[in-house]
Amino acid sequence: MNTNVQVRKRGVVTLPISLREKYNIQEGDTYQVVDLDGMFVLTPLTPMVPELAREIEKARIEAGLTTEDLLSSLREQRERYYHENYGTDEQSQ
Repeated sequence: MNTNVQVRKRGVVTLPISLREKYNIQEGDTYQVVDLDGMFVLTPLTPMVPELAREIEKARIEAGLTTEDLLSSLREQRERYYHENYGTDEQSQ
């Protein structure tokens, strides 16, 4: 498909509705622009943080852990790491 677009004020480019519908492009979607010697390629960015958060939450629920359980375990791990690497307790610093 070939189509023309116009760069407007502040660099805004409007994609034709046929492309937005075909590729399910929604308001707020984020794309990386790759410059190939004057040819621009738009590549969608997949947000990793929300997906990772969903996976962690799923694993937490499956393991029967509370958020406080996770935080407590993280505190213990941090203290153990600090002691192993620095030989003192974090709180004494």
